[in-house]
Amino acid sequence: MNPTLDKLLGGKQGAIGLAVLAALILVVFPLLLDAFRLNMVGKYLTYAFVAVGLVLCWGYGGILSLGQGIFFGLGGYCMAMFLKLEASDPESTKIQSTPGIPDFMDWNQITELPMLWQPFHSFGFTLLAVIAVPVLLALVIGLTMFKRRVGDVYFSIVTQAIALILTVLIIGQQGYTGGVNGITDLKTLMGWDIRTDEAKLILYFVSAFLLFGCILLARFIIASKLGRLLLAMRDKEERVRFSGYDVASFKIFVFCVGAAFSAIGGAMFTLQVGFMSPSFVGIVPSIEMVIFAAVGGRLSLLGAVYGALLVNFGKTYFSESFPELWLYLMGGLFIAVVMYFPNGLAGLWDSHGKRWLTRIKPKANAPVKTEPVAKPVAKAAPTPELETTP
Repeated sequence: MNPTLDKLLGGKQGAIGLAVLAALILVVFPLLLDAFRLNMVGKYLTYAFVAVGLVLCWGYGGILSLGQGIFFGLGGYCMAMFLKLEASDPESTKIQSTPGIPDFMDWNQITELPMLWQPFHSFGFTLLAVIAVPVLLALVIGLTMFKRRVGDVYFSIVTQAIALILTVLIIGQQGYTGGVNGITDLKTLMGWDIRTDEAKLILYFVSAFLLFGCILLARFIIASKLGRLLLAMRDKEERVRFSGYDVASFKIFVFCVGAAFSAIGGAMFTLQVGFMSPSFVGIVPSIEMVIFAAVGGRLSLLGAVYGALLVNFGKTYFSESFPELWLYLMGGLFIAVVMYFPNGLAGLWDSHGKRWLTRIKPKANAPVKTEPVAKPVAKAAPTPELETTP
């Protein structure tokens, strides 16, 4: 097999795991679920982008970010700004005091589209901004923190503080961001109605393919020399630094990659759900995103996807079936995972699943037992008669 392809697939075992996940997402869910439930699964997959990024940052790089909602929200807001401008054409907003601007700006007595919003008339610029804006912010945070050797719990607290600051800023600038309600009533993407069941199905598959692309890129990074350095930095950072490597630059790179993954998830969330609000930017959603990676296994890219699906499915099921108890049930699920499965679903599979699979797997290569064949007993040679003389 091509060495590059082998890195992307993660070997034979990784290829099988990826094929199973692809079959589940691309075949099983679309065939078994109705349009409403499938759209919910599509929303869950957008969170999986963040969980995959956290596996790179936290599981391999030792960088626990409690503010990934920042990048998820920024990517979502960039896409929402384009969609909102498209929905705010002069014909659709002719009843406003100032036609041609978003409705929340008109409500806040803004009479001209702010300069910050002007470039988002272009879809090409929007796609660039979805990646560039979160990555630039991650770069600034990384340069500020890692170059000064700020890490561990201090870095986690700082990212939490930034998430809180950004949430307050978005809510406070209501005339420019939509405030606590966010940017809502998003209808079309370049004239294509994204509210129909057919559009949601297409967006579901777009999210799935983008997610697999991110997984393959992350696998390539992990299998490269950079991936080995990330593991070394996680366990013995000072030894790596004394070996002559620029530890801060490696941390900044992987932190920016995680931010880009989260931003792609945020943009796809906006397209599938039809809105973006500050409730996806703050501390609580950021901690939930860490839980997705923890439940799936912080050293497993595929486990992170399963963790995002399982936790969000649990939230939906418990809130529908036990509206008064669902918070306690979810809390119990998290406590059980932390206490009994510290390595998440991936660790549970490694410790028990493989052993069980080995027991039930038929031993195709085992030698066939046959009954021993009795060997014929050799007859003794006749004793020659002694010659006698008469």
